[in-house]
Order: sequence, then C-alpha cells, then structure tokens
Amino acid sequence: MPETLQAVIASVSAVLVLAFALYSAGHALLHKRDTRAVIAWVGLIMLLPLGGSILYWLLGVNRIKRKARALRESAGRGSMPLSVEPAQVDARWHPLAAVGDALGLLPLSAGNRLKPLVNGDQAYPEMLEAIDSATCSIGLATYIFDTDPAGRRFRDALHRAHERGVPVRVLIDGVGARYSRRSMARELRRVGIPTRLFLPMHLPRSLAAFNLRNHRKLLIVDGQTGFTGGMNLRVGNLLANPGRHPVQDLQFRVEGPVVAQMQRIFAGDWHFASGEHLQGEAWFPHQGPAGDAFARGVPDGPDEHFENLRLIIHAAVAEARERVTVMTPYFLPDDALIAALNSAALRGLQVDILLPERNNLRLVQWASQAMYWQLLERGCRIWLTPPPFDHTKLMLVDREWFLLGSANWDPRSLRLNFEFNLECLDPELGARLADWVERRRGAAREVTLEEVDRRSLPVQLRDGAARLLTPYL
Repeated sequence: MPETLQAVIASVSAVLVLAFALYSAGHALLHKRDTRAVIAWVGLIMLLPLGGSILYWLLGVNRIKRKARALRESAGRGSMPLSVEPAQVDARWHPLAAVGDALGLLPLSAGNRLKPLVNGDQAYPEMLEAIDSATCSIGLATYIFDTDPAGRRFRDALHRAHERGVPVRVLIDGVGARYSRRSMARELRRVGIPTRLFLPMHLPRSLAAFNLRNHRKLLIVDGQTGFTGGMNLRVGNLLANPGRHPVQDLQFRVEGPVVAQMQRIFAGDWHFASGEHLQGEAWFPHQGPAGDAFARGVPDGPDEHFENLRLIIHAAVAEARERVTVMTPYFLPDDALIAALNSAALRGLQVDILLPERNNLRLVQWASQAMYWQLLERGCRIWLTPPPFDHTKLMLVDREWFLLGSANWDPRSLRLNFEFNLECLDPELGARLADWVERRRGAAREVTLEEVDRRSLPVQLRDGAARLLTPYL
C-alpha cells in the first residue's frame, strides 16, 4: 500500500475516532445526571478516545429504560388492579406521605401488618411454610438463589407446590444466578417450574445491560402473604449452620393491601422477562385489612421509577424531628445524602449509621472509610457492628416511620439496580425496631473522628483511591 494512502487512512481514522470520542463525551454531558459519573466517563473518554467511548456506550448508557417502559405499558395496568382506600395518616406525617404521592408512587395503604424476621433461621421456615400452604399462586423474585442446602429446601417446596397444581413463577437475576456453580434456574425448569433469568448474561451481546440488575427480593403467596427485605436464598443466612460465609439479615412477612403492590411489581418484572401476563383472582385477590400499619411499595430502578428511593430518603431525613438511624451493608452516599444527614445532625437530631465492621467487599469498605470524616465532623455517629457480616437494610425516623427492603446506600442500588422497598408508618412496630437496632448498637464499636484522622498515610491514600471507584462499585 502506498505511503500516501496509508497516511490518508491514518488521518481519516484519527478524525473518526476523535469525532466518536467528542460525540460520546457530549452524550455523557447531556444525559448523565450524576456529576461524578460525568467526570469519570468524560475523563476516561479523553484518556482513551476509542476504548473509553466503546466502554461508555456498552456500560454507561441506560438502554433498558425504553424497553422496560414499553413492555410494562404493553402489560396493561388494568390487569394488575389496586383497590386501595386513601390512607389517613397522622398530620405529623402528611408532608412525607405527600412526597410519595407527588412522585406518582403506589398509594399509601392502611390496614397492613408487618412481622420482622431476623436471619434465615426465622425467615426461611415461615417462607417455606407459606409455600407449602399455597393453593392459588406463588411468585418468587430473588437476586441469588443458591443450589446449596438452603436453596434446595426452597426448590423442593416450590416443586411440591407445582405438583399440587399451584401456578409457580420464579425470577432470578441473570448475574445473581451465576453466584452458584450449579444453575438453580436449570434445576427448577427440569422439574417443570416456569423460571426466567432477568437480563441473562450472554456475553458479549448482553454486556450493555451488565450493570442493570434486578436486586429485588419478593415472595408472594396466594396474593395474600408477602415476604420482602434484603435476604437472598443461600445457606449463609442460617446462622445455626451457615458454612464459611455467615450473613446477618432482616426479612419481613407482610399481610394486607400492600401485598397487592408487591404482586404488581413482581408481575411487571415477570412480564418483562417472560412476556406472560399474570392476572386474575389467583394472583390479585381482594385484600382486606390485616393490621394497623400504613405502607406503600417504593419500586426503584433505571426505568420509570428512576431515583424514587433517593427522593424518599431525602424527604424522610428532612422531616425527622428527633432521630435518624441507618443500617446498610454498603454505604457510599453522594454529596447530597451526606449533606442531608449532616444537616439533620446540625439541627440537633441524633444521627446513627450502623455499618458492618468487616465488609465482604473490601473495595467498598475502603471507599466508605474515605467518607467517614465528612459525617463525623458534623455530629453524625458511625457504629461498626461485629461479625458475622451484617446485610441488614433499614432506615428509621423518630421510632415511627421506617424504610425496609433490598436497596443499599450506594450508587448501584440508588441509580442502577431494580430495587423494591416498603415505606411504612407504624408507631408500635417502629418502636420495636428502634429497640432492636439499639441492642445492635450496644454491641457495636463507635468510630471517632480522631480514629479516622490517625489512619496512616498509605491507608488514607488507599481509601481515597478506592473512593474514586464509587460510581462503579
């Protein structure tokens, strides 16, 4: 090839790469909401014009939003009715309830009952009993469904229900399914149970959806009894015999009208993954009152529910008058959330943040430690709970209002994952949960600003470098 032609091809290629990089950087500037994510992506594109641009279009662009919205609209909201009377909450909580209403969330419903279940030792037996008593329908969505002894107990219970003629539908996240060496989805399908993976991983074709995971944990039996929280299905949650990786966690048994909201979210996710409509009395029976709690489902994800949870959290902190308590395994708040917590502490509120002393994700722990000083210097208190690893996700405000579910306080949960939480108002249960958290805090170790400042320079640099990865953790 003549040298002149080679030079022309090289020049044209350089121009095309530069144009591609400028277009990609411009797209990030116009469409990414998180300033840190914009800086990270634009910096990567400028450093590696071709490679950075390709990675941006594969990993940084949310292609699932339009598809999810179209599929859920085609599912038809009318097939998933919600007959809920308007909730009349105490005037003290009107402003916070109004936030969810203004966001167009599911309605705040009265007449619910929630029962906290600590660890798999309490939760799994009740979940399995509910499956074994099912007569009409079972819907199960989970991030991880291991083929270990705990997972096999659920598999066998689901199989028994299927053999009795109960319609069973199981949805497992496409990435979470890979945590287990053997595929539970394959085992369930082998015995005839309809099972789907949410955005299954078929690399490289599915690389663009790698970050968009379904992190929800939902079990709905007969449309009447629900279970939700942060608990996956694996033996580590059974602290009586957890194996090498014990995990503490909190799950809730739910009864009342809000169960229909849980079913609605499951049905939408199931339709997204399978194309099947779940409708009729078997899936959406009439819901009578079961207790005194007000509750509303708070779905969150990179689709039409984008940033619902973040806005609810901000509103809850702003409405607090006495105390804010946060329990989460992964704590990587953005500047706005840090400012909200600091503002609460400066107003004289008691702000307690309970985190695991030994995290199962080392990079997350390092990045989180790099942020401690910003909270401690304004009066927030950070407590490290002793092992085993605490996977509990709970937020409490003034011993009455609480938020529970699958979401962590990190960018992945608050921006990328499909999550499901419950916003609840129940003074009696709120007080019980606050007392339970207080006992956990009594066994924890408080982190001081002096301790954070005493970290060696290499450790501070390590933590600071890990913090740079926050948008990707």
